[in-house]
Amino acid sequence: MIRAIAALAAISAVLFSTAASAQQELAKQKNCLACHAIDKKLVGPAYKDVAKKYENDKDAAPRLAKKVREGGVGVWGQIPMPANPQVNEAESLQLVKWVLSLK
Repeated sequence: MIRAIAALAAISAVLFSTAASAQQELAKQKNCLACHAIDKKLVGPAYKDVAKKYENDKDAAPRLAKKVREGGVGVWGQIPMPANPQVNEAESLQLVKWVLSLK
């Protein structure tokens, strides 16, 4: 029984790692990583800081996904985040959910 649980945990870790890797690759493809990094501020905030800021906001994902597509300014300072028309609605939501999952 313990071996089965350990095997299931290992499989889950591999699947999560693969999904996270695919989402990080999408962030690279959409040029998100030109201004953001996972664990340090570049032009924009670190993704881990975004995750922490919105960790208790259950409605954050769709609102932030819209901001990814349309741009915004003021939440993290006065440097604007430009609109990203190359990112569709599904991709922006996928990216935001990945960012919000980072700890």
